[in-house]
Amino acid sequence: MLDGENKARITQEYRLHEKDTGSSEVQVAVITERIRQLTDHLRLHKKDVHSRRGLINMVSKRRKLLKYLTRENVDRYQTLIARLGLRR
Repeated sequence: MLDGENKARITQEYRLHEKDTGSSEVQVAVITERIRQLTDHLRLHKKDVHSRRGLINMVSKRRKLLKYLTRENVDRYQTLIARLGLRR
């Protein structure tokens, strides 16, 4: 789970302006970090079905946000996936 310090660091890094906390870029970055942490957890605990379901939901939500960002602004989308190291 993300603690407040890591979430603040990610928000600081991906925000568009000073008071931005909920833009698509910030949301995708936070979800991506949670996905990475949960993936590491599931490598150790292979039978944790409940966490796996949560992971699938997070991946789905991230995909929807990225699809929205593609529709709205392709340049921001490409910059974001390059910064996060996502493949598309």
